[in-house]
Amino acid sequence: MELLLALLALSADADLLLYNGRVVTVDARFSIAEAVAIKGNRIVATGATKALLAAERGPRTTVIDLAGKMVLPGLIDSHVHPLEAGLSEERAPLPRIRSFEDVRQYLRQQERALPKGQWIEIPRTFPTRLAEQAMPTKALLDLVQDHPVHFDIGAYVRVLNSRALRECGITRDTPNPPRGEIVKGADGEPNGVLRNAAILLKGHLKPALPFTDAQKLAALEKMLARYARAGLTSVGEGGAEDDEVALYQQLHREKRLPVRVAMTWWHDINRPLEELLAEVRAAKFTTNTGDDWLRFAAYKVNMDGGMTIGTAFQRAPYGGYGKQLYGMTNPDDRGQLFSAPDKLYTLLREARSRGWQLAAHAQGGGAIDGFLAALERINKEFPIAPTRAHVIHGSFQNPESIALAKRLGMLEDVQAAWLYFDAPALTKVFQLPGMRYFFPLRSYLNAGLLVAGGSDHMIGHDKNSAINPYNPFLGLWTSVTRKMTTGQALCPEERVSREEALRMYTIWGAHRQFGEKVKGSIEAGKLADLIVLDRDYLTCPEDDIAKIEPVLTVLDGRVVYRSPSAPRVK
Repeated sequence: MELLLALLALSADADLLLYNGRVVTVDARFSIAEAVAIKGNRIVATGATKALLAAERGPRTTVIDLAGKMVLPGLIDSHVHPLEAGLSEERAPLPRIRSFEDVRQYLRQQERALPKGQWIEIPRTFPTRLAEQAMPTKALLDLVQDHPVHFDIGAYVRVLNSRALRECGITRDTPNPPRGEIVKGADGEPNGVLRNAAILLKGHLKPALPFTDAQKLAALEKMLARYARAGLTSVGEGGAEDDEVALYQQLHREKRLPVRVAMTWWHDINRPLEELLAEVRAAKFTTNTGDDWLRFAAYKVNMDGGMTIGTAFQRAPYGGYGKQLYGMTNPDDRGQLFSAPDKLYTLLREARSRGWQLAAHAQGGGAIDGFLAALERINKEFPIAPTRAHVIHGSFQNPESIALAKRLGMLEDVQAAWLYFDAPALTKVFQLPGMRYFFPLRSYLNAGLLVAGGSDHMIGHDKNSAINPYNPFLGLWTSVTRKMTTGQALCPEERVSREEALRMYTIWGAHRQFGEKVKGSIEAGKLADLIVLDRDYLTCPEDDIAKIEPVLTVLDGRVVYRSPSAPRVK
């Protein structure tokens, strides 16, 4: 770093200089400057407008008068699924499904548009986000009789109508698949809900025309570019298999990556252990393989399902309201755990021994406890703290799991906006005071755990209406207010300050990706990634935080997005 600064100082003329603004550096002191100078792809100085104009402006310097606007470091979303999201609307826009009536209208529209007998696909919608706060069943989908209907309620839950059940050969006598369930009604007949039982659909759903590699590559590139327009300059790929890794590597080789990407390599832990171990041992990459544009970060497995669909593995049964919200019939249902402890330990130990940062999708409290227990065993032989291991989501924590994570030197990877969307329904299932530990940001920080903010964006192109929205200012606002769609604040004692929330999406997000030395703050020598806002994040009315719009995105020293209201170049 010292050599780099010395070389930059040899030629003081900046390539780009932004001045007359409020530059929130997010350095150790959370300093606020008036101007920032950039040369090449690096920040060379921050400071007062007069001083930087005198010291850094040269004949070839592009200057931008911010006219008082605020500058932040480029924001970091720690968890997105851009390929899935990019492809989701590549051929047609997604319908907005927010209620059972929306489902009925969509079914009627598809019934008119499609030939009889063709499958109707209803895009993913969580019951926690439906107006009825209830799990749909075949009773709703049987509005259509001449088409099999498949409703994607989440990666682990599907709902079929009666015709689809018949075409898949699912009857009251069909055995449950391993770790799955064919949910039955009071009459003993399947009610259409399949929990972790998608294997029963194989060979029956007519696949859409598959996307070519070129189409996938284009969709991925366009989705990453949308992130840049939303103010994101770095993202964490939430879980890529080998074919997706290859797409990112091709974009990188061709210098087409619109934002920086930290890869998470994902393995389905339901596969045979020997296969998984062989792939870990054969991998030609591990944590920190790569460069500032594309590098590998975590090795990830899925511990359980999702809290929005009742498959997150909890410490205790879901209770009475779980029957309505999730379509549960077993009063002792705790959700689904995907791995036995010894298998989990053996796989993660192998990954850790090869230098991987360890991470797990773990939403329910029981799944969180299981992941931490495996790491505690591994820690006796291979220290966990240097790897910056983390729980992904960690929706239902408790004081004991937070304390253990701290002892292990872990981080937290959170999606605060889920509180906004899902907490109104979840409070009916889990009640207070347990809901205090639904994304308990203040408890994390008080315990000394760093928190990286993200969205888990997976479906849809629009930053505000996608599942899940990737607008980082929605996550910042939720972190600061803990407000739900009802307008009420859930356990306001778990709120964080605006400064702390911003660190979650900048320097702490960079730390999660082993990138805090080169990004996450606006400091001399760091990569020139920053955004200009349409209003002041630190002083605007609290509820305006979610409405903030970036007007300028600078990535690697270049302006990659400019809105019509952006400050003019002089």
